[in-house]
Amino acid sequence: MKAFLFDFDGTLANTLPVAYYAFQQVFDMYDGKELTNEDVRNMFGPPEPEIIRENLQHQDKEEAIERFLHIYEQNHEELVKQNQDITDMLNMLQERKYKLAIITGKSRATLDISLKKLHMDEACFDSIITGDDVEEAKPHPEGILKTLRDLKVEKSEAMFIGDSNADMEAGKRAGLFTAGVQWLPEFQSSKFSVEPDQMYQKVSEFVESLG
Repeated sequence: MKAFLFDFDGTLANTLPVAYYAFQQVFDMYDGKELTNEDVRNMFGPPEPEIIRENLQHQDKEEAIERFLHIYEQNHEELVKQNQDITDMLNMLQERKYKLAIITGKSRATLDISLKKLHMDEACFDSIITGDDVEEAKPHPEGILKTLRDLKVEKSEAMFIGDSNADMEAGKRAGLFTAGVQWLPEFQSSKFSVEPDQMYQKVSEFVESLG
C-alpha cells in the first residue's frame, strides 16, 4: 500500500453528533419538523447545503444554510472531541511516508470547520475531496478515482476506509481494497450490506495490521 483514503464523518472524527444536531435544529426552526438521527442519516449523500435545498420546505433555504453552518460551528467543541488514537494513527502514517487523503460528502465549509476545531492540520493530507468537488456523491466512485489521479497511485496501491455502506460500495466500484470501521462512538452503518474486505473495531487493530 502507498496510500490510505479516508471518509471523514464517523471515520476520522466523531462529527456525526454535531451534524445531527445542526440538521435537527434547522428543520425544527424552519419547517417545524422533528428529525431523528436516522432521519438525518437517510438524507446523507450530497453536501449539507444541497441536503437542505432538497429537503427543506421553507422558502428561505439560503438563510437556513447559513443558520446550519453557524449551529455546526458554535456547537462543535461541545459535541465533538478530538480522538487521540486517530491523531496518533495519522501521525504514524505520515512518518511512514504513506499518502493520505480525505474523501467526504461533507461540504468544504463544514470540513474546514471540523479540521480547524480538531486541530487536524489540512497539510497532513495530500488530497482532500469534498462533496463540493464532485458531480456524483458516494456510492459513486468519482471522488475516489479523482483522488487516485491526484495522488498518482494505482488502484492496487490504495485502501479506502469508511464507516458506511456508501463508502464500501464506492470503494468496491473504484476497485480498491476496502476497510469498514466502527472505531468511533458514532458510525453510520452497524451492519454493512456491502461487505468490506476488512473490518476494524479499534484503531489499534488497523495500526497493528500494518506491521
